[in-house]
Amino acid sequence: MAYLLTHFWPGATEEEYFTTLEAVKEAAGGDLPEIVHASGPTEGGILIVAVYESKDLADRFLAETLMPLLPIEGGMAGPPEQREAQIAYGKGFAA
Repeated sequence: MAYLLTHFWPGATEEEYFTTLEAVKEAAGGDLPEIVHASGPTEGGILIVAVYESKDLADRFLAETLMPLLPIEGGMAGPPEQREAQIAYGKGFAA
C-alpha cells in the first residue's frame, strides 16, 4: 500500500534543500526511491512531501540513506519534523 511521508525542516533555505537533495540522490545511487517527491519553501522553512510504494521502502530509505548522511555540510540541519500515513485515498492510489 502506498505510503505518504512529509518532512518540515524549520529554518531551512532553498540553497540548503538543494545541497541536501544532491547529497541524498548521490547516496541513493543517482535517484530517489519515491513515486512522488515534491517540495517548496513555506513559512519558516522547507516542506517536503514524498510518496513511496510502501512503508517498508520509506523506512528503509530513511534508516539506510537519509538519516546516516546528516548532517550534510551546507545542507539542512537537524532531524525534520515528520508526519506519515498509509494512503487511504487519492487520485491514482488504490485504498
